Amino acid sequence: MASAMATCHLRPARAGSPLRVAAIDWAMAETAIMLGHAPVAMAELLAFRTSTPAPPPASTIDLGLRGAPNLEAVTLADPDLILSSNYYTFIEPQLSRIAPVYAQTLFTAGDPPLPRLLALVTSLAARIGIDGTVALAQANETLDSLAQRLSANHGTPCLLVEIGDSRHVRVFGDDSLFGGILTRLGLRNAWAEGTQFSFAAPVPIASLARFTQARIITVGDIPPQVTRGLGASALWNALPAVQAGRVSHLPDMNGFGGLPSGLFFADRLTAALEAQL
Repeated sequence: MASAMATCHLRPARAGSPLRVAAIDWAMAETAIMLGHAPVAMAELLAFRTSTPAPPPASTIDLGLRGAPNLEAVTLADPDLILSSNYYTFIEPQLSRIAPVYAQTLFTAGDPPLPRLLALVTSLAARIGIDGTVALAQANETLDSLAQRLSANHGTPCLLVEIGDSRHVRVFGDDSLFGGILTRLGLRNAWAEGTQFSFAAPVPIASLARFTQARIITVGDIPPQVTRGLGASALWNALPAVQAGRVSHLPDMNGFGGLPSGLFFADRLTAALEAQL
């Protein structure tokens, strides 16, 4: 289950002032922004701005790489609290010398992250010292509304994939953010195995042929050369979903983000399916 850790820091938080928060993990950063308490500094800021539906303020300080943040920049940001996750435990000793570290375990193989991301809204709000009730209620209302719009198609089997090349894909299982949102909307993830996601796309396109009734939903922009390769691919064009026109395309989005990324995926997925079903 989710774990939280807070370690020693150099000075007490400023009395009567909102906590100054720095973020290493993007899911934690998204959640803080969703709560109206944007980090004053965060890692890989430029990339975050292009991949998240929860953009930070223009004044936000860039802390460098998530896996190797600039500790001097973190210190100069003067945070009261640093948001991290299980991905970055190896740098926690250095970070904890600057400010308390609040870390959550959000994404682990085989475990659905959506319940943890929903719970994070409440737990992070409490840690920051604000009320997260309204934000969580609004998120659930949005998901309920989108699920209602798709009610005529509840139970539709879907394959969530990211195209790697003209022969391979990455597949999102129920232990992914996108897989959890798919189920929350009343659809069915046809891929019963765990998420297969790595730099080298591990799943051969030919292995999708056995899902004869499923709709294929591609997530992320497909490079032009790969699009051309798919167009000429006998394997791709032989897939039942492709032959039947059951393919939907979604834009780039963060599959390892927080609830805002999940809501963005839900909105774009609903719009795409409404246009085709």
